[in-house]
Amino acid sequence: MGRGGQGETNAVDVKRPLQEYTWDDIKDKTTNEGKWLVIDGQVYNVTSWSRRHPGGSKIISHYAGQDATDAFRAFHNDLKLVQKYMKAIHIGSVKESQLQVKPVEKDFRELRDVAEKMGLFQPNLVFFLLHLLHILLLDLAGWAVMYQFGAGWGPYVVSLMLVSTAEAQVSWLQHDFGHLSVFRNRPKLDHLLHFLTMGVIKGASPSWWNHMHYQHHAKPNVIDKDPDVRIEALFVVGDKMPVQVAKESKKSMPYNWQSYYFFLLGPPLLFPVYFQVMLLRYIITRRAWLDLLVVALFFTKLFYLYGPILGYWGALAFYFFFRCLESHWFTWVAQSNHIPMEINHDTGLPWLQLQLQATCNVEQSFFNDWFTGHLNFQIEHHLFPTMPRHNLHKVAPLVKSVCEKHGIPYKVKPLGTAFADIVRSLKHSGELWYSTYQAYHTPAS
Repeated sequence: MGRGGQGETNAVDVKRPLQEYTWDDIKDKTTNEGKWLVIDGQVYNVTSWSRRHPGGSKIISHYAGQDATDAFRAFHNDLKLVQKYMKAIHIGSVKESQLQVKPVEKDFRELRDVAEKMGLFQPNLVFFLLHLLHILLLDLAGWAVMYQFGAGWGPYVVSLMLVSTAEAQVSWLQHDFGHLSVFRNRPKLDHLLHFLTMGVIKGASPSWWNHMHYQHHAKPNVIDKDPDVRIEALFVVGDKMPVQVAKESKKSMPYNWQSYYFFLLGPPLLFPVYFQVMLLRYIITRRAWLDLLVVALFFTKLFYLYGPILGYWGALAFYFFFRCLESHWFTWVAQSNHIPMEINHDTGLPWLQLQLQATCNVEQSFFNDWFTGHLNFQIEHHLFPTMPRHNLHKVAPLVKSVCEKHGIPYKVKPLGTAFADIVRSLKHSGELWYSTYQAYHTPAS
């Protein structure tokens, strides 16, 4: 190997011919001493750049040693701008004899080009404005009910429902801004509105969300890469994780009961407990002081509006209750698309196959679209994360046709079935863990 393969690579010397590399040269470059990835047949050394990567170090590191072409295109709206920063880490190309684009990759890239030509990546700003307005009205109405009628159980429950609905809906809207799908090539506006919705309205850390959620999109349902399936402290999911945990652990949670205790530890506590701890930990360890400021603004608003009506502790209790209700809403929706799907270690699948293996859709209706924030089109959202959600249904038939051509399952379920499948999959995984655990850790008689 030439100089391009030795540790860190500085700006490319235009006088020096770029190296050609085989996949054997590239696939092992996955450590902190050397991380390489491939985009459009070109090799990039991201060892140092990963620490400065705006999307976080982990998301780019998850593709070390692999072809990241479709992932790169999925996350970046302005490719020309990004490519300017890539010149300094460009070290060569894949040998022409090893440049083989799989038919499924070729067809998916053609599909994306068709979606671009159809204008499906162009946002309708009125759509997002109306969603923001309906959230603000729900939030205001929640406070106005108690302000006008007092804190009796009737007004309290109505207010709780209105605020919980506003918080659930703002989860979907901040998701749009976080994916830079609202203002297209004006990312600063998306970032600004993300801090407003996720921070001031919702009281969470936008940077923490980006750190977690982008990893999930890059490698969904991939063990040790997708943070959404790093849950073995409480749950085991899929077919691989239960066996792995059962073999490695002599003592652990009673996972064979997880489909039952999920109702106590999952939907009720995800937002009011787990997420609160994780986002505060992120803010403190990463010194994300802007995130701390917007979270502080949220709690200032909360106590200013509800403190005079409910008192300090009453306002805090009200916060816990609507977080708990919102947590149920979010958890059932988010997990219905992923937990029942395949969960495995990274096998380097092409983008289309990776996303279809880990996601499924829920049937379309006006209610389902609103209730799930259009994440009933989870397949299309994962394939095109920067596509505005109001266009996901338009690209769905094209995606389905490509999947049919290549024999890739394209699953669509009724909403109730999708929810029930969460429990069924947890039960299956728990039983798989139990049988494996018994086989490995029960003393022979």
